[in-house]
Order: sequence, then structure tokens, then C-alpha cells
Amino acid sequence: MAAIVGAVIAWPDRDSTWRSVLGALSFLAGALVVILATRALGSSMTPFPRPVRTGHLVDDGPYAVVRHPVYSGGILVFAGIPLALSPWALVGTGILALVWALKARVEERFLAPAYPAYPEYRARVRYRLIPFVY
Repeated sequence: MAAIVGAVIAWPDRDSTWRSVLGALSFLAGALVVILATRALGSSMTPFPRPVRTGHLVDDGPYAVVRHPVYSGGILVFAGIPLALSPWALVGTGILALVWALKARVEERFLAPAYPAYPEYRARVRYRLIPFVY
């Protein structure tokens, strides 16, 4: 994330190879995180804040690093694309990150009563979206 912020601040020219490479790496890393997180969830995956009735608490793989890695990966994907295009396109990524951060808070209100081990998991995995930040 710090590299992305630095790329926006130092936006030296329109056709920067290093910015395009950073954008591609962000996109690929984000896609990998989304794939790994989705696979880890398996049948527990849902686009809705409420967990599925037959779901189970997943606390390994990317879920051992942050509590909502699908959103983390999505933010990286949607940050990678604008890095290669325009700093103004990152405004949409910022808005999306804010929406997903708010959705994560709502989800956690449903996860705690659905899974008795969730409070212990939340205490062990302190960060929602960004390791060591949030």
C-alpha cells in the first residue's frame, strides 16, 4: 500500500514504465489474494454480510493475516488498474475501499453470534483489511 501511495505522490509523467509495472504487480497480487481467500472460504463464500447457515469459520490461509482478505485483494486489484492509467482513477478505488471497510464492520456484527470462536479469532487476527494498518 505504501508503494501505491508513493506512486501517486511521485506521479512524474504519463507513460511511466515503473508505474505500469507497479500497477500490474498490484493487480496480480490482489487477484491471487482474492482467489486464495475465495478458495479458503469454499461453500461459506457469500456476497452478503450474513454468513451462510451451513458455513464455518475460516481462520487459515489469507484469513490468518487479515479478517477480510477478499476485500483486501479487491482493493489491490482496483488500485493496480488506475496506477497504469491516472491518479484520478484512484479516487474510485478509495471510495470502494471505504465501502468495503464499512461492509466488513457490518459483517463482523453477524459473524460474532454465528461462530462462537469468532471473538477469539478477531483478537488473534487484529487487522480487518490491511496488515499492520487496519
